[in-house]
Amino acid sequence: MKLSNDDLCKLNEFWLYCKENQHFNVGYPESADFDYSVLEKFLKFSINNCGDWRIGNNYKLNTFEFEREVMAFFSKLFRISNKESWGYISNGGTEGNLFSCYLARELFPTGTIYYSEETHYSIAKIVKMLNIPARKISSLSSGEINYVHLIEQIQSDKQSNPIIFANIGTTMRGATDDIERIQHDLSVLGLDRENYYIHADAALSGMIMPFVDDPQPYSFEDGVDSISVSGHKMIGSPIPCGIILAKRCMVDQISADIDYISSRDQTVTGSRNGHNVLFMWAAIKSHSMADWRRKINQCFEMADYVIERLQQASIKAWRNKNSNTIVFPRPSDWVWRKHCLATSGDVAHIITMPHIDSKEQLDPVIEDIITDLRPNYGILNVCGQN
Repeated sequence: MKLSNDDLCKLNEFWLYCKENQHFNVGYPESADFDYSVLEKFLKFSINNCGDWRIGNNYKLNTFEFEREVMAFFSKLFRISNKESWGYISNGGTEGNLFSCYLARELFPTGTIYYSEETHYSIAKIVKMLNIPARKISSLSSGEINYVHLIEQIQSDKQSNPIIFANIGTTMRGATDDIERIQHDLSVLGLDRENYYIHADAALSGMIMPFVDDPQPYSFEDGVDSISVSGHKMIGSPIPCGIILAKRCMVDQISADIDYISSRDQTVTGSRNGHNVLFMWAAIKSHSMADWRRKINQCFEMADYVIERLQQASIKAWRNKNSNTIVFPRPSDWVWRKHCLATSGDVAHIITMPHIDSKEQLDPVIEDIITDLRPNYGILNVCGQN
């Protein structure tokens, strides 16, 4: 590949920019705690995982052998037998949500999707793409779905096959919808378990819940039919990717034989990035369960530090149970723009990811938030007051 000197300079400038800013993200849940240099040599190859890794295909350069191991790992993590599950490495959490909604729609053609106002924005696109009837349900102050409103809406709609889009860690507040309560309330309505579908959007928290002592319900044992996790968030990846896992008996109903690849396919995109599989494989092979637990505990410790500092300055800051998302009042534009904070309405958040391993990394953004939200802070500090 021949590039001009100007083009090479442009690339080098961008490389320096990336190097300088790789740890900027305290407002977004992308982990920078990874090193996949051992996989660089594979960038010389076009690796395409089209079709079903269970069967293989007639395209020689695939990573199906590695994908089998990755999916076996996540089956165990999300408490379902590997023989009873099927999933794949996707392009990200949105594709996982799309796959699951499509699967639910095929299983329940007359079903309506119910999701909370705190749900990721991808769901609004998905219901339009799939032309599925949908209802947006209000949320509680914690960010959880309003359970009373949910059941009242299902009852009002006389919906016999509701499709529940549950959040295992919402985007802004890190809230987890109570899957057990939802199932209990649906049973009170007279709905048997086989008559509704529950998808768990666990983009970030899917790699948190399995490693805490007292997790909220999140797994197949707890009642989900599918779960979607982002690979570039808590795990970390140079390319956005995700993991989607569902019950095999359901997935087999939407698979189709594709003659020219000598395989079956039930994915959204068909052709898939085989390199992403290598990233996920290397991540799970190079970390023990204890390693992941240490990462999560570090995230919580850093989150508690942020909360303590802000609360000491009389700024309301909090996090939901088993969440590394710290919620606080929305600061001025100069603060959230400077530190790339995510904002929505009257709140903002900081997310403490594994690459944030020292309090000093957090102090600059904390100081700016306090200065902005507590105008007399600088004067009080000079005077030695609290």
